[in-house]
Amino acid sequence: MTLRETAATHTDAETDLAQHDGGGVTPPPSAPRRRHRGLGWAGRLEVAILVGPALIMFLGFVIFPVVMAAYYGFFRWQGYGTPTDFVGLQNYLTILTDPTFLDALGHNGFVVIASILLQGPVAVLLALMLNRRMRGQSIIRVLIFVPYVIAEVVVGTGFGLMLQTQGALNAFFDSIGLGWLTHDWIADPSIAIWTLMAILTWKYVGFAVILFLAGLQGIPEELYEAAALDGAGYWQAHWRITLPLLAPTLRIWAFLSIIGALQLFDLVYIIWGQYVASTAGTSTMATYMVVNGRNAGNFGFGNAVAVVIFVISLVVALIYQRFVLRRDTAGAITEGKTR
Repeated sequence: MTLRETAATHTDAETDLAQHDGGGVTPPPSAPRRRHRGLGWAGRLEVAILVGPALIMFLGFVIFPVVMAAYYGFFRWQGYGTPTDFVGLQNYLTILTDPTFLDALGHNGFVVIASILLQGPVAVLLALMLNRRMRGQSIIRVLIFVPYVIAEVVVGTGFGLMLQTQGALNAFFDSIGLGWLTHDWIADPSIAIWTLMAILTWKYVGFAVILFLAGLQGIPEELYEAAALDGAGYWQAHWRITLPLLAPTLRIWAFLSIIGALQLFDLVYIIWGQYVASTAGTSTMATYMVVNGRNAGNFGFGNAVAVVIFVISLVVALIYQRFVLRRDTAGAITEGKTR
């Protein structure tokens, strides 16, 4: 037997043995693993050029002001010169034990919950209505969105004039024989917070409608056709199809609404002013900061309040992202896998 015939016989014997051991199936060869290479100097330079400006802006206009505000919060400072009157944590302890601040914090919490419960359902219903073909659809969309783009100063000044005791709203009720509905909509503590919620809903519901309309565009019509064939009604189809598929958009809108409610300032300060807001029950953490910081000439205390607001907003944002937005962000993050 020649050398070539001996090698061929040996190879055939190994093949028969492999087939016998594997149940008649020859195992496929393992795929070669891909080696992940580093970015290299060119890649790192490209990342630095693209990310560098944004990172510098973030550090300069977000992180640095927060650090400086925390620093000034340890002093009793008048806003000029180098702070020298060191008070330690006294400003922060005063804030957290001040009943006025705790009331303002409660008002912010009320606005957070009421905004979601009031604006959310109204915006969803308006979005469902405007998502259908109807006459004047474009005009209605514009009219709903217009309040959102109006400056808060204009909105606050207008409503402040209309809702006074001798304002346009009470005069309208008197003219149509509904004088019993006239009220002090701004100064009465029992309804002032609801007046604020009505203004906020009118102002910001258009933004939620635009977001929900964008989310509705991504829902296939075939799902509704299939549901109709299965006998589902109009509201049942929206309950089973629209709301679950619109949930990511709802969660993003709720997050933006929560952060905006925690930082609410301009409308309250313009309509109620620095003194009426506390007595009427509409003060917020931001109005407390301005009244007891800048207006009182104690900028160190005002900086401490700003830090407290920042920490509260940050904690709420992290908790919301951890327990609510996690399902949305998890699917958007891709990880490199070795094959």
